[in-house]
Amino acid sequence: MGQKMKIVGWVSVGVLAGALTTVSLQTVARGAMTPLPLEEIQQLSAVFGLVKTDYVEPVDDKKLITDAISGMVASLDPHSQYFDKKSFAEFREGTSGKFVGVGIEITQEDGLIKVVSPIEGSPAFRAGLKTNDLITKIDDTAVKGLSLGDAVKKMRGEPDTKVVLTIFRKDESRTFPVTITREEIKTQSVKAKMIEPGYGWIRLSQFQERTVEDFVRKAEELYRQDPKLKGLVLDLRNDPGGLLDAAVAISAAFLPPDVTVVTTNGQLAESKANFKASPEFYARRGADPLKRLPTALKSVPLVVLVNEGSASASEIVAGALQDHKRATIMGSQTFGKGSVQTVRPLGPDTGIKLTTARYYTPSGKSIQARGIVPDVMLDETAEGNVFAALRMREADLEKHLNNGQTEEKKDEAREKAREEARKRLEEEAKKPIAERKLPEFGTDKDFQLAQALNQLRGKPVLVSKTQTERKEEKKETQ
Repeated sequence: MGQKMKIVGWVSVGVLAGALTTVSLQTVARGAMTPLPLEEIQQLSAVFGLVKTDYVEPVDDKKLITDAISGMVASLDPHSQYFDKKSFAEFREGTSGKFVGVGIEITQEDGLIKVVSPIEGSPAFRAGLKTNDLITKIDDTAVKGLSLGDAVKKMRGEPDTKVVLTIFRKDESRTFPVTITREEIKTQSVKAKMIEPGYGWIRLSQFQERTVEDFVRKAEELYRQDPKLKGLVLDLRNDPGGLLDAAVAISAAFLPPDVTVVTTNGQLAESKANFKASPEFYARRGADPLKRLPTALKSVPLVVLVNEGSASASEIVAGALQDHKRATIMGSQTFGKGSVQTVRPLGPDTGIKLTTARYYTPSGKSIQARGIVPDVMLDETAEGNVFAALRMREADLEKHLNNGQTEEKKDEAREKAREEARKRLEEEAKKPIAERKLPEFGTDKDFQLAQALNQLRGKPVLVSKTQTERKEEKKETQ
């Protein structure tokens, strides 16, 4: 595969129900430096000098330089980024699937923070926090008005430090404080259960360092419950992606040995690579993490659920399983994040993330700004796609790369659908919360999961009557 690559991490930014994600590689060596354009460098130096001498107030040298670097990299495309000390640390934290905090999955509801689920074994779990608890204060700060990100930052901190959460528990009609000691939390990116006898469900919410290990453990549990599993649903909906080696491993769990999972291509020689379903492409410490998997997993009837929020690494898995005809892909067309980022350190605690390649499915298709087109299109609910048109995708981002294979076309129908969805959102917002919320994935009210089960059982599937393949949109030039 040429110069060996080391996978280092991922970063994701949620936008509505979609996400921007990165499959990241770090190359061992760089190509030769090209000559610097002296005239432009002189202009940069002149501007630096003018700002230092003429600006209304003094400006820190370091800030000027880092802002210049940040602007240079950010102007390239939506996924290239300069990391200062803080953002670099957050990036590394995201890669590991570990953080220091209280251990709860949260969302927002009516301006407050709602507990979706306490992570099993975490400080919040031991403190007795429950699903649907509302957090009204974090220490002395009222949550009303805080963004979800700001609330997360306030709950995270150093190990062994304390945070006081004020909880409102609806079903008990009481408010009470809970003091929790922060500790290192290991996030759970894999969930699984038997939906009904003979049929299992495995959900991947991200591709992190622990994802493959957790996937193997969950698959073993399913086969212990039913050694003659008749069908499996792999749920990648709203999975923003993550580590490339994890995506290759999950694909390899279902594919024959040594077939191509994904290829990459860019300017650098080491960006031209072919990742296969074999341990050398996903095993980190020599041992094959998939060895324990039941052999039946290679042939069990498989449905993969995807939607507009399925991006990057999850698109690699869906694309590989679709091209090798190993699974039926069901749901909505995916996000369309088909580029590879390389992380290069600039020092001990700073670096840049640079787009260095596009990736391609085994059949050679680029999904950049297009996405994976499901074999069977499904609506979100029996009533249709409620807010799917409002979700951001790669083709909506400024400066997005085209896929290099198809001509971009303006999608007027999508803009009309968005306007209708906005009106629907305003109407839904007036309804009681219980009536306007989309069902949680994996429940008995999950319409798409029910259709996936029908597909596995050979029963009729309620296919979408409105969804069509989404073409790459034409970028406006000024």
